[in-house]
Amino acid sequence: MTRIIVVTSGKGGVGKTTCTANLGMALAKMGRQVALVDADFGLRNLDLLLGLENRIVYTAVEVLARECRLEQALVKDKRQPNLVLLPAAQNRTKDAVTPDQMKLLVNALAQKYQYVIIDSPAGIEMGFKNAIAPAKEALIITTPEIASVRDADRVVGLLEAQGVKRIHLIINRIKPAMVRANDMMSVHDVQELLAIPLIGVIPDDERVIVSTNRGEPLVLSESSSLAATAYENIARRLEGETVEFLELDSPSNNIFSRLRRLLWTKII
Repeated sequence: MTRIIVVTSGKGGVGKTTCTANLGMALAKMGRQVALVDADFGLRNLDLLLGLENRIVYTAVEVLARECRLEQALVKDKRQPNLVLLPAAQNRTKDAVTPDQMKLLVNALAQKYQYVIIDSPAGIEMGFKNAIAPAKEALIITTPEIASVRDADRVVGLLEAQGVKRIHLIINRIKPAMVRANDMMSVHDVQELLAIPLIGVIPDDERVIVSTNRGEPLVLSESSSLAATAYENIARRLEGETVEFLELDSPSNNIFSRLRRLLWTKII
């Protein structure tokens, strides 16, 4: 059965597109047939992170307008033939596509691919509604900041209302030194706030920026990095493997724990 997964957060800038690119590539490396769908109409970036921006001829909008076949719009990755991208249109607004149309596109992809991973735009407006409409599962991306966690909590409620019950948490850009110094929320703090199963913790890594600028997902790099290992571990957990989490920090009773107790009931 095809896994249809939306990668979302609510807040912008937390690393959704980077996670989508690296998880898709990691699963493709494991031999899975993967289709990545950019649902950010008007502001597409997934093609840039994959280094496929110069090979786009058609987009999802042309497919829906019957100006091309779905297969013509799919961009195959030459480095990893198990992975394809369905790009969004840059010259259209987010309301150019409806949730029902997204379902049609994704269901067509689900006939051939084992994973369909949808990169959701920021916010909870039309683009978000399109992205979650066909999803059966969700990966919530958050950074260890109170604003990001609050937005993630709101998105969890919206997903559950939509009928998406299988939801997992990825905590991105953890800085262990800051956690130890009580200057950043710990993994434990974020887990307590959101109360959804944790599937991955990704450390802050400058090489993520380098790989993004080069259009080469970090999991393709021959040099080892904790972030690349974290992405690969998430892919393995999606496949049902039991994989130990990287030891990046330890639970702390720091200022953020106190902040949670003082403010969280007001926030929600």
